[in-house]
Amino acid sequence: MDYNKVRKFCRVFRITIGLLLVGTGIIQLGAFDGAGWFFLGFIPLIAGLTNFCPLCIFSKKCDTPK
Repeated sequence: MDYNKVRKFCRVFRITIGLLLVGTGIIQLGAFDGAGWFFLGFIPLIAGLTNFCPLCIFSKKCDTPK
């Protein structure tokens, strides 16, 4: 299994989901739920941009072989 391809896919996926959630928060800015979606979108967005997954620390499933 090519782990680099999986990590590239995960990174693009996290950035996309983050941007979608931030965009949803901006669209619903007048609603009560808008701020929640806006700030929730920063977690996958930052994880994708820095290529760091906080869940991988606990699950240890994202580690690449050495």
